[in-house]
Amino acid sequence: MSISVTRTFHKQNETNKGFTQQRVHDYLYDPVYTVSGEMDHARASFKAHASVDRVRKVPEYGSMFSHLPHHPRYVLRLDTTDPVPAFIDRRWRGYTEQRREAVQQLARVVPGPLFQVRGCKDSSVSGIDRWKFFKCPLIPFAQQVPPDVVFALPKANPYSTVEGGSEQLPTPFQRTMGVQTDYRDSEAQTDPYTPEYVVRPGTARPELLTLATLTWGRGLPAGLAEVEMIERTRVKRAWEATLPPMDDLSQLDKRKRMMDEMERKEWAFREDEIQKLQEARLALLMGLLRQREEVQQEATVDRLDLKYSQHQRDEKSKLSKIRNDYIISMRKLTAKRKNVEGKLKRRDIIKDYSNYSSQTYAPLSRIGLFPDRHSQRNMVKSRYLDTYEGLLELEAGLPVSVTEPCIKAPVPKVSKGFVKRSARREMELMKTHQALKEEKTRVEQKKTLRFLFKTEKSVPRPQTPVVDEPPEGDEERELAVIYLQKLLRGRSIQNQMFEGKEKRLELIQELRTTHALQREEQELQRADTQLTLALQRQREQHTHKASLVEGYQAAVAGAELVDMLDFLSKELIRLQEERRIHAFTLLAERDRRLREAEESGRRQMEERRRREEDEIFKQVMRVHQETVDLYLEDIILGTLDQTADQQARQEIRRVAEEVNNIAYAMEETRSSLQSEEIVAELVYSFLIPEVQKINVRDRGRPFIPKVPSTITC
Repeated sequence: MSISVTRTFHKQNETNKGFTQQRVHDYLYDPVYTVSGEMDHARASFKAHASVDRVRKVPEYGSMFSHLPHHPRYVLRLDTTDPVPAFIDRRWRGYTEQRREAVQQLARVVPGPLFQVRGCKDSSVSGIDRWKFFKCPLIPFAQQVPPDVVFALPKANPYSTVEGGSEQLPTPFQRTMGVQTDYRDSEAQTDPYTPEYVVRPGTARPELLTLATLTWGRGLPAGLAEVEMIERTRVKRAWEATLPPMDDLSQLDKRKRMMDEMERKEWAFREDEIQKLQEARLALLMGLLRQREEVQQEATVDRLDLKYSQHQRDEKSKLSKIRNDYIISMRKLTAKRKNVEGKLKRRDIIKDYSNYSSQTYAPLSRIGLFPDRHSQRNMVKSRYLDTYEGLLELEAGLPVSVTEPCIKAPVPKVSKGFVKRSARREMELMKTHQALKEEKTRVEQKKTLRFLFKTEKSVPRPQTPVVDEPPEGDEERELAVIYLQKLLRGRSIQNQMFEGKEKRLELIQELRTTHALQREEQELQRADTQLTLALQRQREQHTHKASLVEGYQAAVAGAELVDMLDFLSKELIRLQEERRIHAFTLLAERDRRLREAEESGRRQMEERRRREEDEIFKQVMRVHQETVDLYLEDIILGTLDQTADQQARQEIRRVAEEVNNIAYAMEETRSSLQSEEIVAELVYSFLIPEVQKINVRDRGRPFIPKVPSTITC
């Protein structure tokens, strides 16, 4: 038994070859090219039709040298000529070859790929002809064949049939070969492959073929329902075997009864199946309805949550907007109240720089100043500090002495003769501390006197000095002076005591009353005490009454004073507000008057300008109209004059021609006497009217000459 192992080698620079690994029409021309089915054949055909090789670049001569996207230099067009000739069959011939090979196998004809009919050239199994040995034998029967079966070749002539009378069928030009792959059938295709089968002639139809109608997903893999169906089919076949034959007329009634009973059972089973199907559908419908209700409920809850969150966001945004507007309006009012009269104040630079909360040190962002806008420029952004790999790389670049410190014990310094002051002081303190510590811890031990010690005598005191005795008269005088001093000192002390007694006489009397021993003095003292207490009580009552009266008076006066002060303060505030409002009204009135004056001035200027413009427009239009009228009048008059002149000339010419014609006719027919008469009439018509005109002028009345209406010839 041979085992084939497939290995995949990845070659380097495989994409740099000068040829493609697969041509477009290999599925039609290449005999080694193999497709697994009709779908792959159709896919390869579609790829060939949609290949880029059939696309041609057709230049546009109008914009051949253009680089603009809306005026391309060329357009892409599909070549209409088909590269495959018309006599080439494009259909997939897999089914035809399979049927042909099955017929050859049934006719005991050995397929041609194992042997060469012409030339008898040896084929190498591991060489270029290895693909010829991948064909699996076609098993035309539905029998289980063990995998170790090897089909032996017939001993007869492989190029002839068993009878030996006919020639071998020609080997097909193309065939689909089975090739081993690295993928399983479940990964390479969706439906399991079912091979073709042929029932051996003369054999019974196997039971397995009754399941041929089942396909993957429709009965396969088999479940409980399919097993029950198979059992029912077996029971029905057994029942059909027990039926009486059709040619036995005596058992027709029995056959009919059995068939009716079986039909009732089938109808009952069918009703049960329909009931189960309806129950399953009802359960499925209930589940779908429940799922739909849950989905609708979830959608409703999500919509309500969305609406609620939207309302909450709107409310928050409105509240924040109201707060911001309130803060802005309060700031504006505060700024306006600081400068009611509208006076201009200069900037106090010293105050701004002395106050650390001013705009100089802390500018407000609402004004448009952001001091921390470009603060990120000063931040250090390095890959070595932001990432773990950068830290590892930075640590790898440090010297070993930093990552692995070596600690050494400090070596005591040896002085070379010079000691610092701090060291000397520390040494002295240590010595003093050690001495005190030893003094505290030391315990004196009494020693026994083993030897006599010599006692040293103290140093004797010096002699007392001696004063010489004074003379006799001086001593008496000195004693008299001392006595006089004593008298004076005693008298001064007595005077001081008397003055103190006078000053503290009441205290002395109080002490005497307290420490009096006589009964009379005690009674007198008691009477004095009662009198003093009575007087004190009266004084207290009088003081209390006076204080009450003063309190009532103060309360009344205070209430009146409070009311008056409250009224005065309110009046003062009202007066100040009234004055402020009056000032506001005066300012507003002044602004209104100024604005009205400005507006009236602007209105007067506008009206005057409008009147001037209207007058200018009227004058211009009048000039234009007069110009047009004069132009039209000149044109009309000129046209009338020209027309009248032309008509008069034409009329004169016509009349002159008529008169000439008449005159010529009369000249031809008249005599000399008639000519003289005409001349006389003409002279009369010219001379007589002039004479009459002169006469009338002399008389002072108008003269209307008579013009002859007709000329008599």
